[in-house]
Amino acid sequence: MADYKMDADHPGTAMARGVQGVLGKGLDRIEGALKVTGTATYGYEHQVDNVAYGFLITAPVAKGKVTGFDTDAARALPGVLDIIVDDPRIPRQAAAFGPAHAGNDEIDHYDQVVGAAIAETFEAARAAAKAVIVHVEPEQGKFDTMANVADASGPPADSRLQDVAKGDIDAAMAEAAATIDQVYTTPNHVHAAMEPHASVASWQDGKLTLWSSLQILKSARHTLAKSLMVDMGEVRVLSPYVGGGFGGKMLGPDAVMAAIAAQKLGRPVKIAMARQQLFHNVYRRTDTHQRLRLAADAQGKLTAIGHDSIVSQGPDGGFMEPVALGTISLYDAPVRKISHKVVTLDMVMAGAVRAPGEAVGMLALETAIDELAEKCGRDPIDFRKLNEPHVDPMTGAPFSTRALVECLDWGADQFGWARRCPTPGQTRDDEWLIGMGVAAAVRINLMMDSEARVTLSPDGRARVETDMTDIGTGSYTILAQIAGEALGLPLHCIDVVLGDTDLPPAAGSGGSFGAASAGSSVALACEDIVATLAERMQTKPEDMTLKDGHAIAGNRRVPLDQLVGDAPLIGNGKISQGSNAKTYGQAAHGAQFAEVAVNAITGEVRMRRMLGVFEAGRILNAKTARSQAIGGMIWGIGYALMEDAVLDQRTGQFVNHDLAEYHVPAHADVPHLDVHFIEKVDEHANPIGVKGLGELSISGAGAAVTNAIYNACGVRVRDFPLTLDKILAGLPPM
Repeated sequence: MADYKMDADHPGTAMARGVQGVLGKGLDRIEGALKVTGTATYGYEHQVDNVAYGFLITAPVAKGKVTGFDTDAARALPGVLDIIVDDPRIPRQAAAFGPAHAGNDEIDHYDQVVGAAIAETFEAARAAAKAVIVHVEPEQGKFDTMANVADASGPPADSRLQDVAKGDIDAAMAEAAATIDQVYTTPNHVHAAMEPHASVASWQDGKLTLWSSLQILKSARHTLAKSLMVDMGEVRVLSPYVGGGFGGKMLGPDAVMAAIAAQKLGRPVKIAMARQQLFHNVYRRTDTHQRLRLAADAQGKLTAIGHDSIVSQGPDGGFMEPVALGTISLYDAPVRKISHKVVTLDMVMAGAVRAPGEAVGMLALETAIDELAEKCGRDPIDFRKLNEPHVDPMTGAPFSTRALVECLDWGADQFGWARRCPTPGQTRDDEWLIGMGVAAAVRINLMMDSEARVTLSPDGRARVETDMTDIGTGSYTILAQIAGEALGLPLHCIDVVLGDTDLPPAAGSGGSFGAASAGSSVALACEDIVATLAERMQTKPEDMTLKDGHAIAGNRRVPLDQLVGDAPLIGNGKISQGSNAKTYGQAAHGAQFAEVAVNAITGEVRMRRMLGVFEAGRILNAKTARSQAIGGMIWGIGYALMEDAVLDQRTGQFVNHDLAEYHVPAHADVPHLDVHFIEKVDEHANPIGVKGLGELSISGAGAAVTNAIYNACGVRVRDFPLTLDKILAGLPPM
């Protein structure tokens, strides 16, 4: 096995030396035809014989105790097989990160799962679940973050971001030539993946097979086994296709309840959460209350950065939104203060939603940076460039790669930034006020343990195997491109098998670490094979060229099937993080540009155009990378203008708990978006030189939009999203 730990730069993989020409190209996704023709089988669509259907039973209050159930009417309905409400393994958490506790009748959030109805049809199961009466002793719940801030606690010990105090920020603010001291707020956000959380469970000979929609299979398998109180070797999880996953497609109540029901009934069971149930049983992104304090000298050089945030969490949630994650290394300033406080509420737990930390933290930071730039009389881009650090401001470590200034300069030139009027409200198009905004983008770079197996068969075909998932990001295609470049094979000669815990355990999809982690393990597995091929060619790997199914060295050109012989060549690769993560400051960077129109009468905002310029290491596939960037930018538009999970403070439930009322951008809301990559292979990050991209592109996008709104009409709103009612009162007279 090629086992590499990133304690030093990898000397280079066969992929990096490859000449096949498939790497980086904007190739179509190899599973694309399956998806558009409806033949890609998602979790709930898996067909098994004699399947029963389940529907989750949930609590009618947000706080209290379950005292009993009235199931007689439900059991009497046609087609009903069982009502499961008394199994101690029922997961009473939003996501089953740990096993349920026996005898736990506590209700800690609205719509909490307390059981399931199982029937011959989905409709019968749904009717039965609705017919169950859940008896409760309601209690007064806590739903308001700031009303309970006195009970806030600091970040958990294992949090990605701990509090920082470097210098005296109060003194720096008092001595500064210009300062900003403002509070910015963001609401609760929810996952809005098109595919609901859904699972099919089947037991055979005491072993469970689960087909589901999950992002990280090795952790899902571990958690499912603990929840069911069985050995992990008795659980197999398959998730070859995932219809969207932004952090929320972790093991949930649907999977655990389907497994419990299937075991009890002795037949397969399908359970899908209803859209309305998802809002309360899949963890949310917390609301945030962020105080930004920035100080600058007379020349506009930052002297202090303060970012203090208050977030919320459900009981025993454990996770803390790392709001200031993007703040810690983005700008240079000698005085720094970062703090996080967590308030426990009687709500569904808060967890990772796409770009945890930067997505909401950069909304506030990049708005505040614009405000201070204006106070200092400096152009927003020049102000950011003036405060560009040469080393990591927190650790003093050199950056692995950093091209923020290049992104700002290239974007400004292409976007026409020079035409922007710095005085708000001066550019008009009839009754529309036109403005431009900019924001920096940053996303920490992560890599996780990951393994892969690559088999080169006697017929010259390669097979890539790993339990990595594809959540719509293009994993199948980029892993094929990596193997194709390393082994000198066209893509039609490569098969990629993903999403099965019987395969080598990969990092999975999350944190923008999927491509770096799984891709590196595939590249290393190919190195195993290349070493054997070179030995059979009687040369060194670096002196051999692989292209179009042939090995070329020493004036010899030999087909790969001749070198392979009768038995397949198998390569195994494993990558793990090492000291390079601390030796270098690792992050991906970018710049976001937006132009908006604000109606001078109604306050309506329309996006006119947007440009994202990103540096994220090596680009593996120009087409899928661009798609990821566009998706993140659209998220930013949504966070700036519309996304808001409205909480009823009386009951603790989200009142807009469906996609009709929880507004996300539609096609009509989004103009043409341009994306450009400044490619810098990051040899310090991982063996294939890539950095995370999907979450980078949401970072800063919303702030670019809201900064453009200010430039258009002079209205600065710090309570997101910027709905027209918040803009209307401050509009200038016509």
